[in-house]
Amino acid sequence: MTEYVTINGARENNLKNVSVKIPKRKITVFTGVSGSGKSSIVFETIANESQRQLNETFSAFIQNFLPKYQHPDVDSIENLSTSVVINQKRLGGNSRSTLGTITDINPLLRVLFSRFGKPSIGTANYFSFNDQAGMCPECQGIGRTLRIDEDKFLDPSQSLNSGAIQFSAFKNTEWHMKGYLDSGLFDNDKKISEYTEQELDTLLYGKDIKVKIEDVNFTYEGLFAKFNRLYLQKEGEISPRTQKLINEYTHEATCPLCQGKRLSQASLAVTVGDYSIADFTSIELIKMLDVLETIEIPNATPIIKNLKEKISHLVEIGLGYLSLDRETATLSGGESQRVKMVKHLNNSLVDLIYIFDEPSIGLHPRDVHRLNELLFKLRDKGNTVIVIEHDPDVIKIADHVIEVGPQAGKHGGNIMFEGTYKDLLESDTLTGNCLKNQTELKKQVRPAVDFYQGRLSSKHNLKETALRIPKKTLTMITGVAGSGKSTLVKESFLSEFPETIVIDQAAAQTNSRSNPATYIGIMDNIRKLFGKANDVSPSLFSYNSKGGCENCKGQGFIETNLAFMEAIKSECDVCHGKRYKQEVLDYQFQGKNITEVLALTVEEALAFFKEPAILKKIEAMEQVGLSYLTLGQPMNTLSGGECQRMKLASEFYKKGSIYVLDEPSTGLHLSDIEHLTEIMNHLVDQGNTVIVIEHHVDLIKQGDWIVDIGPDGGNQGGEIVFEGKPGDIKQSTSITGQFI
Repeated sequence: MTEYVTINGARENNLKNVSVKIPKRKITVFTGVSGSGKSSIVFETIANESQRQLNETFSAFIQNFLPKYQHPDVDSIENLSTSVVINQKRLGGNSRSTLGTITDINPLLRVLFSRFGKPSIGTANYFSFNDQAGMCPECQGIGRTLRIDEDKFLDPSQSLNSGAIQFSAFKNTEWHMKGYLDSGLFDNDKKISEYTEQELDTLLYGKDIKVKIEDVNFTYEGLFAKFNRLYLQKEGEISPRTQKLINEYTHEATCPLCQGKRLSQASLAVTVGDYSIADFTSIELIKMLDVLETIEIPNATPIIKNLKEKISHLVEIGLGYLSLDRETATLSGGESQRVKMVKHLNNSLVDLIYIFDEPSIGLHPRDVHRLNELLFKLRDKGNTVIVIEHDPDVIKIADHVIEVGPQAGKHGGNIMFEGTYKDLLESDTLTGNCLKNQTELKKQVRPAVDFYQGRLSSKHNLKETALRIPKKTLTMITGVAGSGKSTLVKESFLSEFPETIVIDQAAAQTNSRSNPATYIGIMDNIRKLFGKANDVSPSLFSYNSKGGCENCKGQGFIETNLAFMEAIKSECDVCHGKRYKQEVLDYQFQGKNITEVLALTVEEALAFFKEPAILKKIEAMEQVGLSYLTLGQPMNTLSGGECQRMKLASEFYKKGSIYVLDEPSTGLHLSDIEHLTEIMNHLVDQGNTVIVIEHHVDLIKQGDWIVDIGPDGGNQGGEIVFEGKPGDIKQSTSITGQFI
């Protein structure tokens, strides 16, 4: 008998008193257009309530350290289990966090080397670049050091008197300059290019040299020695201004001592099967499995077996092209999500609810089956798997499908369909109809006549490859994950054409004080309308300025920091989350106060405003599919796909530019792909060149030109497998061509 998680009367955000049943120990896929209410059910109702109830089982002391979850607006939820949320949020982390550290594979390697490495040098911490015992003393385990740009610092064609020292902080400070000009150590009229090796070394690196300047004893310090002490070795926080100065006169370079391997020389000298630990972490995971097979140390069998198991999971999910030394901050949202998934395969817990947010993001159609197999494994262990997804190949494997809609925002929030995939195809819902309709290849393509020529690059896995893009066309950059698409665009094309406008999914000014109205550039206009209508200063209608609630400083909430505890946010009890002083809320424009205007959706705002300058920008937001967003929604609550479409809206009316769009189909329902194609064609018709990095087959089919990178990921990629019209790719060896 099937058990269900039963939700009764859910009203979070746009949900219209939704009641729905989700079968336990099955795979349920939620689908529907962006903004329809899928996340409101899955994350803000199910996940939040599950986490809230779990946290209440801990003591009051422990609860102080845990995130705070509000009770969702729902009548009841029955049969709820503990939930594990695996979202698109990038793993992030600093330069000390790598794939090896985040997956707990590095600790196993450290045990292997400490017990069986030759020569033996000590315990496992000697093989950690995050431990004082193991890290390289030169770079402190980072693998990179800051190097001063000599050419920017010094003009060798000048003498000290004529202005050889170019570093502004020294050049413009009389006391610093006296130390060099009045030291008596140099011929101040001699060009730097004519200095002897000894003179140049003294000028740059001299230390502890006693000199007398204006009868005062003075210790001379070389230019670079002083810069290192004052800027690079300074402890504590660095101001943005100082950081900008440092960036201007330095560049990052591979550590000269460890050659980027992060570890001490003693640690790097230890080997297991002719490999150092740095060799292991730099090998692609798929090849590392072969290397581990060659190691024959009887007592090490359990460790090697554990290593192979953990690495195999990463390879099976399509991450075999990565290496353990890859910094987590450089992983994409899709890669981050797949790493999180794999971590859960190794546990023994059952009867959990696993919640995934579009796990197919960043996956080539060839690799979607790997994701599906992982979902099957989680289900077959006895867990309930809930997936928010748009990809037809993932929807197809669901035991149960729930469609939310019919449209976005206030036009959504209803359950449109519940049942099997087969029943969905026979339904008359938006998703059902889209799944039945196959997109055709574009027949009338724009001619590729004149090209932008990128530079040759061998960065990462590129094989001395250059990207050329036909002007005033829609070009699709395709290839399996890890093939080198982003690297080729960045290193070959963007380095040659830095004026290119890049519209990716990185956060767009994502702080709680920024909103779509400020980002798109209409907030000043709105404040002026209020000021003029009420004969007061427009600045009164800024919650970041005069009009902000004095209790919460215009944030709408009070943040309490209790030393070692996590910051606690609670709604401001003066403005009740409205951010403004009460006197400001008394002023109206066209019958609404400022918070009521900011609560308007883009769709409602189009009917409310009459000013052309405001309407033009709001129309751009509607054009890119954001009609359901409110003008005042904090930017830090937008998804990656929504941030990307906000950026697209802000660039919508430009002409004669080059655009790069990084997976713009992210978060879009099948019905929105056609609309996205219209937007991109609009940009090209305006005289722009549009380059799209994409996996979505329906979108790829609409390109004028395709550049496919491959043939596979990692070291097996990095070459242009095909470039030409979409209709010709079928005749090539391209993996993408097989799916088109």
